[in-house]
Amino acid sequence: MLHIRPMQLSELDFFLDMHYESIHIVVNKPSKDELLNAPAIRKYNEGWGRAGDAALLAELDGQLVGAVWFRLFNEVNKGYGYVDAETPELGIAIAPGHRGHGIGSALMQAVIELARADGYRAISLSVDPANTHAVQLYHRLGFERCEVAEGTSWTMKLNLA
Repeated sequence: MLHIRPMQLSELDFFLDMHYESIHIVVNKPSKDELLNAPAIRKYNEGWGRAGDAALLAELDGQLVGAVWFRLFNEVNKGYGYVDAETPELGIAIAPGHRGHGIGSALMQAVIELARADGYRAISLSVDPANTHAVQLYHRLGFERCEVAEGTSWTMKLNLA
């Protein structure tokens, strides 16, 4: 049975594994250590647990199988899916071998409800348009593509109000 719950700081290693999995690089993906410590990426996990950080984990029969999270950024330190300083940017990943079974949809619905409960008016994300399964999921949940773009990725936003 799938269980979604808040992440504990003691589970940061799994969170970092999922952060690595969330970065859609098909060919020649750098090592986890190299990629997660790159300046443009490190900002997503450095000092995790600050105000505005939230993460949910998915457990299936006692095994961690996915995570979804959000973090606030500002004009000086923008993320790839940055919209504004009041809109948290989210990330999501499902462990290999567990994709395509609805875990991502369940995590996304849970994080949307968490963001609403926390009083956010919107949430945003960055997605590689070549990641068609993710794009389809985000569209199905009501995310819309923004005019904002960073590199080859799309910024998408969901209004929660």
